[in-house]
Amino acid sequence: MKSSTEAALAAMTYPRRILFVCLGNICRSPAAEGVMRKIVSEHHDDANWIIDSAGTGRYHIGDLPDRRMRAHAVRRDLHLTHICRQVRESDFDDFDLIVAMDANNERDLRDLAPTPEAQAKIVQMSEFVRDTFSRYDYIPDPYYEGAEGFELVLDLLQSGCAELYRMLSKR
Repeated sequence: MKSSTEAALAAMTYPRRILFVCLGNICRSPAAEGVMRKIVSEHHDDANWIIDSAGTGRYHIGDLPDRRMRAHAVRRDLHLTHICRQVRESDFDDFDLIVAMDANNERDLRDLAPTPEAQAKIVQMSEFVRDTFSRYDYIPDPYYEGAEGFELVLDLLQSGCAELYRMLSKR
């Protein structure tokens, strides 16, 4: 794990405030939000976490997540009811950790970050993906893929969110 990621995790306080970010906030980031909420809830730890998601683009503001992602998520007992929104400058104050789904999202977030301290909060989701999925260095966008793409993204996010929860729960 990158030392910058370790530093970002070490700087977190209670409640844990995490923002997941992808391009449009309709597939990957709302799914990550849903997966993380479920993990936190299963551990009866909801009071210690603030979890949200947003997009770097403004394409789907006000929409629900993609219907295909919602359909695949519900098979895993995840109910994605998030209303899509765009990242705003205040998110860098409101969240301790900002988790990008890929290098493009990370770059866009770094460009939006108002200060070096805000930039230090940005990490990539792939930093936390373990097991058989550790060969992925980003979370692929399933938007133009078939069912397998949505299932792969959910698998990657379940692995990454479980590891992120484990790491933050130890601190």
